[in-house]
Amino acid sequence: MQNDSRLVVLAVMLMASWGAMAAEPPPPVTPIRHLVVIVGENNAFDTLFATFKPEPGASVANLLSRGIVDEEGRPGPEYSKAMQKTAAAAGRYAVGFEQTSPYKALPVPWGRDRYGVPFRPDSRVADKLPPGPYQITRYVSYGTYTGVDPVHRFFNMWQQVNGGRHDLFTWVGETSGEGSTQKGNPSSGTNRGGEAMGFYNMSKGDAPFFASYAKRFTLADNYHQSIMGGTMANYIALATADVASYLTDGKPAVPPDDEIENPEPLGGSANWYTRSGYSSGSYTACADAAQPGVDAIRKVIEALPYPAFRAGNCDASHYYLVNNYKPPYEADGTLRRRQSHIATPQSMPTIAESLSAAGVSWKWYSGGRDGEKSTREYCGVCDALTFFPQVMETPLRQRLQGLMELYADIDGEMPAVSFVVPPNTKSGHPGYSNVAALEGFLAEVVGRIEARPALWANTAVLLTFDEGGGYYDSGPIQIVDFFGDGTRIPLLAISPWAKKGHVEHTYYDHASILKFIERNWHLKPLSARSRDNLPNPRSGADPYVPANRPAVGDLFELFDFKAP
Repeated sequence: MQNDSRLVVLAVMLMASWGAMAAEPPPPVTPIRHLVVIVGENNAFDTLFATFKPEPGASVANLLSRGIVDEEGRPGPEYSKAMQKTAAAAGRYAVGFEQTSPYKALPVPWGRDRYGVPFRPDSRVADKLPPGPYQITRYVSYGTYTGVDPVHRFFNMWQQVNGGRHDLFTWVGETSGEGSTQKGNPSSGTNRGGEAMGFYNMSKGDAPFFASYAKRFTLADNYHQSIMGGTMANYIALATADVASYLTDGKPAVPPDDEIENPEPLGGSANWYTRSGYSSGSYTACADAAQPGVDAIRKVIEALPYPAFRAGNCDASHYYLVNNYKPPYEADGTLRRRQSHIATPQSMPTIAESLSAAGVSWKWYSGGRDGEKSTREYCGVCDALTFFPQVMETPLRQRLQGLMELYADIDGEMPAVSFVVPPNTKSGHPGYSNVAALEGFLAEVVGRIEARPALWANTAVLLTFDEGGGYYDSGPIQIVDFFGDGTRIPLLAISPWAKKGHVEHTYYDHASILKFIERNWHLKPLSARSRDNLPNPRSGADPYVPANRPAVGDLFELFDFKAP
């Protein structure tokens, strides 16, 4: 009966959706009739824009402007503000370490010089790096494969930012057990070094396309990943402004014990997680302070000088999925057999059915998707709507398409809202892609749109990242709820309606994209617990910190709608 009732719910949702689509939607609020959201992978703001110099009259918060590095990429007069430290063992999971000691030098980063070969200590990089940010292209040319993926899961990132000090990125990488081939052996090593502190130097010509777009259009230097940690949770946030959880027949349930994350340190270790979010546990019941790792974060939430969103946004009896799991559906709509590291079908509302119910066209384009098949270029955890039966078990699934359909639609008829996931090797993800490959992908998509003047005239392209990839960033983080926000990531607005040569300081996260869609196309917030309910920021003494925390903007500040 439970499966039958689920099908009835899906049928009712689908009928309502398609019934509403028969009506002509009202025109958008702004001249933007087509929004294209391109999402790269795993780069923090300072990783790319550390030394970006904006146009005259604009200011930016980065390593260069803060004096942490100079234009040559060398340590600047304020370098000590970004120096990394080691922490004294607390005997339990902790997120605010008071007893720390500075590194004398960063450990050698791990990396590889080409895709497909093993990671090892990178012999191309100096073995005595300064104990903070270093320029990647001082040691390797721009466009080559660089370091191993830095540690960047949920409980790790809470430790890395260390109460706003941002000084434990390297130590957490070395101590938490991620990357080890012997998870139960704290003496085995983590295969991680100082890679989290690397950055590219735009002052010396790195990332030229990103720099050019930032000078021609608008760069947001206060945009953040929504969830501490990695890819899947942040893609879910992009689609829902919410967090996935463990469900049985659409209702909260308790996952198997070995899927519950336990970041408490193994006996005798400083910080080696008992059950980590990379391969042995990713759910957390954050409403229960007795659950592993939860109390330390709850204490941070309770000590905030402002009320957290929905008191932390942790519902009773819910186990939230804060790290990468495969989607419950194959690309062709087949429901996977439930097993470890495969998420359960999710039930919260998504932007997809909200748009459909309003008669607003949309598509989600993924690199590596070929019809209902997929190739090695396909990122399953990035195809966020494959987690939802209201999409995968209805005709809405036909709107999940590949890049050939994207290019055909640019030449033909574009939907109002598009999400675009690059192929894996063009995603900018460290280890199997690089930033230059993502720049090329962005330039191709933007170039195709610009080549159609009628389309370009009413289109906005947003380029952002799923998350910061565990890379260091110097920007402050607003704690919204138990789940984040996380580190700053870039956001570019590329459009004839974007402000020219502008750097916007308003506070944003992934919910801001949904807030823009909802405001522009007359939609309501997705649910009572989704972050698109948050108010827009009011400016205070510090332009980077909302006076009415927690608050996230709706991106309207990126544009000038008076004249293109």
